[in-house]
Amino acid sequence: MRVLIIGASGMVGQGVLRECLAAADVDPVLCLGRRRLGTQHPKLRQRIVADLMDLSAVEPVLGSLDACFFCAGVSALGMSEAEYRRVTYDMTLGVVRTLVRINPGLTLIYVSGAGTDSSERGRTMWARVKGATENALLALPCRSYMFRPAIIRPVDGVESRTRLYRIFYRLAAPLLPTLERHLPRYITSTRQVGRAMLEVARHGAPLRVLESVDINALQGVAAAVPPQRLL
Repeated sequence: MRVLIIGASGMVGQGVLRECLAAADVDPVLCLGRRRLGTQHPKLRQRIVADLMDLSAVEPVLGSLDACFFCAGVSALGMSEAEYRRVTYDMTLGVVRTLVRINPGLTLIYVSGAGTDSSERGRTMWARVKGATENALLALPCRSYMFRPAIIRPVDGVESRTRLYRIFYRLAAPLLPTLERHLPRYITSTRQVGRAMLEVARHGAPLRVLESVDINALQGVAAAVPPQRLL
């Protein structure tokens, strides 16, 4: 299976990258982003793209893909709705439409978030924009699935790039494993998200919008290898 990860430097992207590199049936793993990753692996291919709004320079390497894991995103904090929509809706749809045109049989898995507003009419700005993005992606001619995790526990050395989140996870680290076992409806891990993405790419899923509890139920058959062999 040939996969593309967009946003592999983020917390969720790091988790799915680990699982893709560990999976025997995934090769190659192509990553698009604005910065080079600190990971080296024989299966890993990286392409630096200054602006995801324009993929013309990398279109030749985007063919023959089986799945795209779209993990890129920004916080809405301090952004106007127009600014947030440009990054979250316009950029995402532009990228995915290009990928679907080149790869008609593509499976898309888009990382959204718990609380996303599918009606697009709610009072919360980010939830409306995420809802509009999900709806537009689900309408495209490809197999598309929306992942809506709530709290994600970073494991296997994965770390958020956002300082505030890093502080939160360090403080909450002793409690999260226990909470994850007892509250699967609200808490998952980067490992579980990555493995669930691979399972959906391989076999599909009964739901096209998956919350944390659905993600946790997809205990995949993705082969895991010890962390020191990957990163």
